[in-house]
Amino acid sequence: MTYIPISPKERDAMLETVGVKSLDDLFTAIPAKHRFPKLNLPAALSEMEAAARLSDLAASNENAREDLISFLGAGAYNHYVPSVVDHILRRGEFYTAYTPYQPEISQGTLQSIFEYQSLMTHLTGMDVSNASHYDGATAAAEAVNLALAQFRGKRKKLVLSPALHPQYREVIHTYTQGMSVEEVGGEANLEAGPDALTALIDDQTMMVMVQYPDFFGRVYDYKKLIDDAHAKGALVCVVANPTALVMFKSPAEMGADVIVGEAQPFGIPLWYGGPYLGFFTIKKQYVHKMAGRLVGETVDNRGQRSYVLTLTAREQHIKRERATSNICSNQGLLALATAVYMSTLGKTGLQQVANLCYQKAHYAAAELGKLKGFSVEYKQTFFHEFVLRCPKPASEVNEYLLANGILGGYDLAQDYPALKNHLLIAVTEMNSKEEIDALVEALKEM
Repeated sequence: MTYIPISPKERDAMLETVGVKSLDDLFTAIPAKHRFPKLNLPAALSEMEAAARLSDLAASNENAREDLISFLGAGAYNHYVPSVVDHILRRGEFYTAYTPYQPEISQGTLQSIFEYQSLMTHLTGMDVSNASHYDGATAAAEAVNLALAQFRGKRKKLVLSPALHPQYREVIHTYTQGMSVEEVGGEANLEAGPDALTALIDDQTMMVMVQYPDFFGRVYDYKKLIDDAHAKGALVCVVANPTALVMFKSPAEMGADVIVGEAQPFGIPLWYGGPYLGFFTIKKQYVHKMAGRLVGETVDNRGQRSYVLTLTAREQHIKRERATSNICSNQGLLALATAVYMSTLGKTGLQQVANLCYQKAHYAAAELGKLKGFSVEYKQTFFHEFVLRCPKPASEVNEYLLANGILGGYDLAQDYPALKNHLLIAVTEMNSKEEIDALVEALKEM
């Protein structure tokens, strides 16, 4: 960021505009005793002392990789990340790369993004992928922006599945504040399935958004819903788990117009809630309405293969206030992580991961369902998450599990008050049979 000084005359004009006489007047709302607080910092430490102190602080944390058995998912999952992913990311040419505006010096970065895009379109079955959304929730919100742009604001009804991730719905709501967007569907019956959304679709609907598998892990075929939406002229966006796409029918085969989601399961650790990577794939006809970076392949003046940012008129640095979106950041490093992960595992490896998640989750559900007072809710096919009804509030169950070294499932009462005694249990390839049995035994003892 460049600092641009202003003249006293310009400063005074700015102060007059906001209605104050001096810069000090801007801070009158802050009590005087708090305006220039003393930091009261401790005495300086040597490098050795600081390293020891930080090590002590870090040791007080528990993590799902080394200290706890984790059955917590709800959008971010504990998958194995091959060491080669981190090794490639830490190479200086990628780790410190600036946004690739200048193709003549950014071919490596541009190629890595292009490879990521190619892999994501192959995975989802869509025509085009971008590479620059912050997370799955942002990607979902940008899909709504695409629909607004596609219909030029003439349609403003948005049908959201009640089984769409609650945090995604919150981000969408934040994005659309002040846009007069009508959101419907959030209060529908959770057990009714996607067909219940059809009645909400009319000629004012711009987009229908569902999740696959849904927030509760259930797998539905959305073909009929998508056909019904298209019959009314609406677009359909499917928020998908990339691991599930390896095993189940792609929403592209069902006719989806946009497929978005969280790419964290593909090579990105849990970390502390981020940074993550929202993937965004579409049918080619909507490419000019898509936000984010898009890298294309071409040839240079010597006939050699080369890569460039393409269709950049979509973005704020060209169109400013008329841009489709203000998303303009380069998520290249995280896109690279996902590309390396997919390339390392290959088609067979990805299928093995998906199968392990599926089989282990079903084993866990079967064993937990045998416990007195517990039951597995919903009878639909599920992937690696399922809803477990408990005899006590989910928060109490999780406290007991944590005392036994287990991170329990997601407490659904946080978002669905009617599900006070329900946990969303996630099982991945990282959970051994012994760990699943330990969960079952702990709940049996409780």
